[in-house]
Amino acid sequence: MEIETGNCKRTISSCDDDDSSNRTGTWVSASAHIITAVIGSGVLSLSWAIAQLGWIGGTIALVIFSVITWYTSALLADCCRDPVSGRRCSCYTDTVKSHLGGINIKFCGIAQYVNLVGVTIGYSITSAISMAAIKRSGCFHKKGHDAGCHVQNNMFIVIFGVIEIILSQIPNFHELSWLSVVAAVMSFAYSCIGLGLSIAKVVGGSHSTTSLTGTTVGVDVTGSQKIWNCIGLCFFHRPH
Repeated sequence: MEIETGNCKRTISSCDDDDSSNRTGTWVSASAHIITAVIGSGVLSLSWAIAQLGWIGGTIALVIFSVITWYTSALLADCCRDPVSGRRCSCYTDTVKSHLGGINIKFCGIAQYVNLVGVTIGYSITSAISMAAIKRSGCFHKKGHDAGCHVQNNMFIVIFGVIEIILSQIPNFHELSWLSVVAAVMSFAYSCIGLGLSIAKVVGGSHSTTSLTGTTVGVDVTGSQKIWNCIGLCFFHRPH
């Protein structure tokens, strides 16, 4: 028997209890999503970030944010179904509606869109800076490090935006399982690159000063610089 409920127009057996099509994810795709969510490009600068706090503060910060990540993940898992009907909540607003209701739904929507806009702007700028850095690196290798290889980021921001617009037109983009695998491979690549650069730094005989409390105020950085670096660690290099 074919029915049409919400976004699902198929047989009854192919519709989930939230009126959407049945989930087809496996432990492989779930693992890929988890790896992609936890390990991002920020891991490339994690070594520098930890160096700002030192072995004690850096380790404590990693443990704290790991606990926060674990707690919020468990909280989401516990809230994935309506407490009364048991119906699956397919998005954040459905979860807030089922458990909190009222004006909290609007607050959730506002928070989601603000976060989406902020992340989009951040990725656009970061991607443009990265592409400009690659072009500038090529220029240095070709013309020497004394050459004035100045590259504007504006063109790369436009290029990144155009690519995103094109990709957004792909139907059912969220159902591309291979995309999650590629993202997971990239996350591992970030980790390997960061590890390789750290090993190269040590093998190269670098005599950088390290301590239990991180960078030394008055020697490596000023007091205000260390404070801002530590804030950057907490807000921009935390586990996702």
